[in-house]
Parts: sequence; structure tokens; C-alpha cells
Amino acid sequence: MKPENKNIKSLGILYSCYHQKSREGEQFVPEHVLIYQIAGSLILNDANKEYEAEEGSFYFIKRNQLLKFKKQPPVNGEFKSLSIYLNQETLKNFSMEYRVSYEKNQQDPDPVFHLKTNRFLKAYVNSLLEYHLNNISNNQQLLEVKLKEGLILLLETNPELKNFLFDFNEPHKINLEAFMNKNYHFNVHLERFAYLTGRSLATFKRDFEKIFHTTPRRWLQQKRLKEAYYLIKEKGKMATEIYHDLGFEDLSHFSYAFKKTFGESPSKIS
Repeated sequence: MKPENKNIKSLGILYSCYHQKSREGEQFVPEHVLIYQIAGSLILNDANKEYEAEEGSFYFIKRNQLLKFKKQPPVNGEFKSLSIYLNQETLKNFSMEYRVSYEKNQQDPDPVFHLKTNRFLKAYVNSLLEYHLNNISNNQQLLEVKLKEGLILLLETNPELKNFLFDFNEPHKINLEAFMNKNYHFNVHLERFAYLTGRSLATFKRDFEKIFHTTPRRWLQQKRLKEAYYLIKEKGKMATEIYHDLGFEDLSHFSYAFKKTFGESPSKIS
């Protein structure tokens, strides 16, 4: 059967539906996201931990995260999910209108976590799906009201969410060495790495060279290639299995860089 992809997005609400074996990728998540998994499963990985959203579950993703994902349709079925993106403007307006604010967290929780739910929250997402099916999901005023409704229900069922939803601080300066060793395999621009470590691009590059004694681009490529060599040599992996997970955009670029560094193509390593 020919793969089908169908994404319909309006005002921060995204309904995803497609039929294919699986879909993998990675992305930067700039805004908080509420995910309701309708059919199939969604597997997320933040380089430390794997999270699986199964059918009927609600998950929350904190903003400013780097994640790899795998979307798996059910047997003989379609992958279906509903994602509600909660941007900073919407949350700031809600915070002022309802006089709700965050309390500083003592611990930094996982960037992705399972939400408690009830029949009212499930009825809420079903109403959004009904609007989509009846082609009235582009009514801006209606969807603004529905976003407020969703926030109220979320805070009723998961009151601890206020400590993430209404924290409008930007990323602060963090340990660059630890961050890069954890996230080197994400294929994002240096500007994104700089932002997530609480630095300007110029400061990021300067701090990076002080720590690693080389440029970010050179270090990233060498770090990824060393990991690739280990996986191929010691773990018996194929280049086609690992190049994307290690941050390379295409197989030909990976193979060229690998051979230039190690003197042999990936297929010759054993």
C-alpha cells in the first residue's frame, strides 16, 4: 500500500494521520506540547531515556527539548495522534487572565512525562477531533476558547504543570561540556546548541574552544565518526542503521567523511 501522510495544523493544534511501516526522525521542540495518542505508538528519546506513548495515553513535552522520535502505526492500521502546542503568548495571556504563576522547582524532572487523565480530558480531545472531522477547526475564536479549556482541564488534573507552563525564563547558562557530550548526535545548527546552553553564538564558540580545544563543527564530526566506528567495529552495525541517529543528513556524506577519517569505507571495517 502506498504510504499516506496527512498533517492538518491550525492555531497550535496538529492532527497527524498516516499509513506506513514506521517513521523516524528528530526535532527541536520549541514550545510545550500536549500529545494524545489515538492509534499506534510514539516513541521519544532525549539521549538519556526512552518514552513510549501508547494508544489512549496523554504525554506532556517541555519546551526547548531535543528529541528523536519513532512513529509506529498499529498492524494494518494508521498512526493517529493529536498534538496541542502551547506557545508562550497563549500561556502569558492565560497567566494574566487567571492569575496563575509558577513556583520554582527544586528538581529538574524528565522533559517528557505521562499525564494523569480523566473522562473530562478525554472528552476535550474528542471534541477537538469532532471539530476537525466536521471542517470547523479553522475558526480562530473557537479554538482560542478550546485552548483555554484545555489549559484549565490540564491544571485540574495535573496541577504541578503550572511550574513548567508558566515559567517564562529562557535557558540559563549551563555546563557546556556535559550538554554537548549528551547531545552531539542531534543534527541541529550551532545557533540552537548555543541557545540551549544559555549562550550567544559567539560566546558558545569561544567557550567551546576553551573546553575542547577545537571548533564545534570539527568536534561534532569527529565525535560522531568515532561513535560510528565503535558501533560498526564492535557492535556489528551497518552504516545504514546508524548514520542518521548520529546526526548525519545522508549516507553518502557519512561514508565520505568516514573514509576520509579512517582510510576505509564503513563496509570495509570488520
